[in-house]
Amino acid sequence: MNAERRLHPTLPRQGEGKTAGFLRFRRPKTAITPPAFITRAEEDYGKGYDPRVVRRLAAYARPYLPRLLLAAFLMFCASAASVAGPYFVKIAIDEGLTARSYEALLYAVLAYLAVTLVQWVCTYVRINIMAWVGQAVIYDLRTALFDRLQRLSLGFFSRYSVGRVITRVINDVETLRDFLTWAVLAIARNLFTLALIVAVMLDMNARLALLTFSVLPFMALATVLFRRLSRRAYRKVRAAVSWVNTVLAENVNGVRVVQAFSRQAYNRQAFADTVNRYHLERSVAAARIAASFNPVVDVLNAVAAALVIWVGGSAVLGERITAGGLVAFTLYIDRFFEPIHDLSRRFTALQNTLAGGERIIGLLDMEAEVNDAPAAQDIPPIAGEVRFERVSFHYPDDAQPVLSDVDLAVRPGETVALVGRTGAGKTTLVKLLGRFHDPTAGRILVDGHDLREITQGSLRRQMGIVPQEPFLFNGTVRENILFGRLDAGDAEVTAAAEAVGAHGFIVNLKEGYRTSVEEGGVMLSVGQRQLISFARALLADPRILILDEATSSVDTQTEQVIQRALARLFAGRTSFVIAHRLSTIVNADRVVVIEDGRIVEQGTHTELLAKGGMYHRLYTTGFQE
Repeated sequence: MNAERRLHPTLPRQGEGKTAGFLRFRRPKTAITPPAFITRAEEDYGKGYDPRVVRRLAAYARPYLPRLLLAAFLMFCASAASVAGPYFVKIAIDEGLTARSYEALLYAVLAYLAVTLVQWVCTYVRINIMAWVGQAVIYDLRTALFDRLQRLSLGFFSRYSVGRVITRVINDVETLRDFLTWAVLAIARNLFTLALIVAVMLDMNARLALLTFSVLPFMALATVLFRRLSRRAYRKVRAAVSWVNTVLAENVNGVRVVQAFSRQAYNRQAFADTVNRYHLERSVAAARIAASFNPVVDVLNAVAAALVIWVGGSAVLGERITAGGLVAFTLYIDRFFEPIHDLSRRFTALQNTLAGGERIIGLLDMEAEVNDAPAAQDIPPIAGEVRFERVSFHYPDDAQPVLSDVDLAVRPGETVALVGRTGAGKTTLVKLLGRFHDPTAGRILVDGHDLREITQGSLRRQMGIVPQEPFLFNGTVRENILFGRLDAGDAEVTAAAEAVGAHGFIVNLKEGYRTSVEEGGVMLSVGQRQLISFARALLADPRILILDEATSSVDTQTEQVIQRALARLFAGRTSFVIAHRLSTIVNADRVVVIEDGRIVEQGTHTELLAKGGMYHRLYTTGFQE
């Protein structure tokens, strides 16, 4: 609990508050701050407008340039029609009503309706085009992000939580879609409309136009202040969203543990009082800043209109301008401030989009820690000889060595059992063999090929890996077994399942091999998921087989079935088995004992017991069944 409170210092203590129906807690009075990693990674992005981010995001819209140009043309037509409206009001008053000309009045009214219709049609078609372009760009961008995530090394996923990754791919991309669909051409339209209105106002009456523009310095000052305040506020909002997703994903994944310890009420209140409240506070703060800008624009609009009506009204009385001209000019003042109103809203969207865009580009530019060399070649079909030559390894963010000067030579077809205490380096050794990490010193060779000189794909296509925690994808049992070899037939799938003893329970499922296992295989027991992962690895017919404590989740009877199958399947394959169970180790050709990242003993089970060393101590304390 103390460690938990260090991570979330505002969590209420157990027993605090009153109980009335549901367990309740007092709301924390201290300010809520996000975790340090959220602060650094989420809130410190960017410098406001970043041309690099804009160029990178614009590159995804480039394939749709013809549609964008058509939408821009329609936008210009709609803006011109909007600006023309007040001019026809002037004609209706001066040449129709004042001159008592029914024909001029009818002409002005029909012209006004015509330009309104043009504006409506152009706007309707433009919005449809931009909605299509926005969805197409997001399709391309999400595909690129998904592809990048598939290629990143395991080290990335150890540093970034699932919630933070989902925030990038879902929330940030959705923000960008909204901006592309509604804001990009709207900003251009507003600027174009402003330019037209300014030109028309200067042409109609330069004195009244300059009087209107006198409020613009105050508008510019308000805009600068708003930009500075909103930039930071919207970064904090994106950070809060990321934190909400992180905690939500963690609690959904750990829902069994939550329910097992009856933590639902506590977690609900903790979520409400920390993560969700932080998001609420940041969102309200950003909304408060955004809301403060529009009243400023309204006040300046009213001041400008009052000045024009006073000065212009005097001019009408002095017959220096017509009444129609004053009415039209007043309408243009409203039209003048409408784009400014809209630009303030678009600017808020721009700040939000740039904050999300920085994160998207950051993820797209994220380099994998393990990359194929430019001259890397596909490895040919292998026999399975493996050599570790003075291999050392430590993680990038930790100088403490995990492996130190490991030398190990494994013959083709040999089965090697890796044993040692938890944290000794067994799993790291096989991860290096699968090239999920590169050694910090030394080299690893398969059939004489340095792993750094061959492509990762060609290596892993000839390897089968069964992790300690089996993972099944949302789909059928058959689809999960086929995962490593999509061209296999039903007979081969069944044979693989039979070889590991999974066929019996599969055929008893509701729809047999066509039964959906749901996300993560939640419809199956842990042991059943492990058996399916065995079948998946074996169907791929690997030359090198890695089992990372893969029998730890099955009962003794099931393990006996697996041991009989593995005895046949190991024949002709180089196999590395990480295990704590004696039955898995006894049948190995060689046992390698690892302690503190070093190989301290090697030999058969019988030989190492006779030596009375580290293996003997492990055997007497942990391996006996």
